Amino acid sequence: MTFKILTDSTADLDERWAQEHDVEIVGLSIQIDGTHYETVGPDKLTSPQLLAEMQKGAKPTTSQVNVGQFQEIFKGYAQRKEDLLYIAFSSVLSGTYQSAVMARDLVLEDYPEAVIEIIDPKAAGIGEGYLSMLAVEARDAGKSLDQVKEELMEVAPKLRTYFLVDDLYHLMRGGRLSKSSAIVGSLVNIKPLLWIDAEGKLAPIAKIRGRKKAMREMLSLIQEDIGHSTALVSYTDDLAGAEELKAQLLENPAISQVLIMPLGPVIAAHVGPNSLIGFVIGKENRK
Repeated sequence: MTFKILTDSTADLDERWAQEHDVEIVGLSIQIDGTHYETVGPDKLTSPQLLAEMQKGAKPTTSQVNVGQFQEIFKGYAQRKEDLLYIAFSSVLSGTYQSAVMARDLVLEDYPEAVIEIIDPKAAGIGEGYLSMLAVEARDAGKSLDQVKEELMEVAPKLRTYFLVDDLYHLMRGGRLSKSSAIVGSLVNIKPLLWIDAEGKLAPIAKIRGRKKAMREMLSLIQEDIGHSTALVSYTDDLAGAEELKAQLLENPAISQVLIMPLGPVIAAHVGPNSLIGFVIGKENRK
């Protein structure tokens, strides 16, 4: 028996790809100057629109998917007797995962035979998105929900996602980093490097003078532990930088494919313009 796959808009999957591969995306929301925006659907807020507003001084805030939204989604799958696997945004970075768990418990009270599995991969952005791609590949190869969940939970601790941002102000404003870290990261021409650590938190790992040098350092970090032949690069406002990083990664014989995916509006609201994200699956678990 096959199953359905659900993820959220922080996974930055292309919606057309998701539809073609039978993946549902539930959207977090964004508020700008009192106006509410969705991040999924035909009228969604796009990253270019968001970044243009941020360049004008807008200070967007993001909102998790609430329990009621998940309850309606899960109830629909339960009523259709469709087994479901939800690949969530890191529980450390958002309350979305907790909302999903609460909603599942409520739905199971009325539909005790329903199968609703939830994974907290301690990941975000392209890391979360690539896990969704792997789930699709495994499901379409005939693997069961339990088998796919087990495989993803084996891979998730090995995810390595590195962020190169212009400054740390947006992460501080959104509560993802301390004010003291943001002040150090705002010094002239200092380019902060961060990663998602073993706990699923965004953690600073270096503050480097100059963007080119920072890109070289990020490339070096990505290549320290490569356990999978596919790497990914994501970006806001810097497609040229993403293409450059892709070319450099492909020079490594351990990497045969590099996918470039634009960063979606939810993560973009926190990292800001001119950001680059590099991703690879390592051999060892994150520490």
